[in-house]
Amino acid sequence: MNIPSFYLEPANYATDFTDLQYIRTEVFVVEQGIPPEIEFDDLDPDCRHILARDGERRPIGCGRLSTTGRIGRMAVLPAWRRQKVGASLLRGLIELAANIGLTEVSAHAQTAALGFYRRYGFEAVGEEFVEAGIPHVALRRTIATPMPLPRQTGGAGTESVAAARLQTAEAAAEAALRLVVQARRLLCIYSRNLDYRLFGQMELIETIKQFALRNKRGAEIRIIVQEPEALRGQQHPLIDLAQRLPSYVSIRAPVEAEDLNFRPAFIANDSGGYLFQLQGDRYEGHWSPNLPPQNRQLAEEFERVWQRARICSEFRALGL
Repeated sequence: MNIPSFYLEPANYATDFTDLQYIRTEVFVVEQGIPPEIEFDDLDPDCRHILARDGERRPIGCGRLSTTGRIGRMAVLPAWRRQKVGASLLRGLIELAANIGLTEVSAHAQTAALGFYRRYGFEAVGEEFVEAGIPHVALRRTIATPMPLPRQTGGAGTESVAAARLQTAEAAAEAALRLVVQARRLLCIYSRNLDYRLFGQMELIETIKQFALRNKRGAEIRIIVQEPEALRGQQHPLIDLAQRLPSYVSIRAPVEAEDLNFRPAFIANDSGGYLFQLQGDRYEGHWSPNLPPQNRQLAEEFERVWQRARICSEFRALGL
């Protein structure tokens, strides 16, 4: 599993121009030699843009969606490549297209990136051509059903909320509590050892319990613990709750080295909210009650690990 410390957010072309210009200049103008007058065209002001930012809010990647559904100007700074930033940007743009009612997206992809786009359902249309001196291929992808932004409970609106920084255990605990309150049917927790300062708070435990019991259509709390052995011999409120409510709470442990070596921790609900800690034993990070692109990224990664993780049978009948 690899979720680096970055997140996506919608970008305003006028307000965020400096950040968009920086990324695209570094990647397209400096690295690839594309003239600035070609790179920054007349379509830019009318397009929808998204930015990827690191944990310090520095811009690391970007992309745009035209009014006709063309995805383009996708760029990731060299230091952040092969860390799923590009994949997150592409998924975010596809989701954005679906949210505004488009049923198809297209792209003029550099031929070298054709395999990347194909992994996300794009098909080549026509022959290779040259654009800005670089070989390209026209691509398209059908969006079967528009995907509306998730609705939230707990009085929150449907608009995306920009991520806020976390720096203290108290702030992380407050954010976690809100995510539980706003969850509808699913809550996902990825943690190294269920840090007691966060998951041992009785207010949070009681809120998780009520979330499970109040949902008549069935709620599910999924927990991935990287170091279950660290909890042996300890009384932990969340483990105790899982033993009392086995129909609602499931715990698994990673077995793949990639997943065991993952250092951050996070929480994601099914209402668009998330909490991300840069290090599982620290509280610096970011969170939002409703930021669907980042929530989706975390939820998808959680599901991948969940499917290949083992069931923590040691937390069942005999307790710790």
